[in-house]
Amino acid sequence: MGNLLIDALLEDEIFSLGAVHVSHTLKRDLPSNVMVTNSIGVLLESCDVVIDFSVPEATQELCEEALKNPKPLVVATTGLSEHQQNLLIEASKKMPVLYSSNMSAGIALLKQLVEQVSKTLQDFDIEIVEHHHRHKIDAPSGTALTLGEFAAKGRNLTLDAVRISGRDGQIGARSKEEIAVMALRGGDIVGRHTVGFYNDGEYLEFSHTATSRETFSKGALRAAKWLIDKPCGLYSINDCLGI
Repeated sequence: MGNLLIDALLEDEIFSLGAVHVSHTLKRDLPSNVMVTNSIGVLLESCDVVIDFSVPEATQELCEEALKNPKPLVVATTGLSEHQQNLLIEASKKMPVLYSSNMSAGIALLKQLVEQVSKTLQDFDIEIVEHHHRHKIDAPSGTALTLGEFAAKGRNLTLDAVRISGRDGQIGARSKEEIAVMALRGGDIVGRHTVGFYNDGEYLEFSHTATSRETFSKGALRAAKWLIDKPCGLYSINDCLGI
């Protein structure tokens, strides 16, 4: 994702690439005027808005440093702990922060549909399945969990209270309230999410498939352009898209 963001920024007519944070070694060439640093503090001093596709520990450091030097933050890191999510909330009190587990327009709309259908089809069982490439390190995906949260919201439930992410052995019949969120890993699958609503005699499924990671890099740039002049607050990709 870092390379795709760099490519998109180098071609963009509005934004320019100001700085790149590198944890270890940068394995590509960049224009001489681009700051390359392993310091989050230096990164923040060298840019007007930050786009973060990283790991939870790096996002935590970014939020901690941004509290000292506020800048608009677009964060797409998944697998955040409760503490790290709270840091995003704290940061949003001093700067505009847009957080989304998925930067695609299709997923943004799917979340709204899932909540509406969950609320309407109260008797239907909800099962969510996500497919990703073999290198993805968190499971279930942040997007699958977000879809689960919207499904639970449609029924006035809390996802953590009703979620299951595996079945094995003599587990008994499915409970009515449970929402399953299952993860599959293999090959180079960019991302596929299916939310199913199942009842006796019929079922309804919604699927979203990302065929290129450029979907996410372009979505993040769109979000950054929208966010840069917004007041402090915590925003989502749905706010950016106006849905």
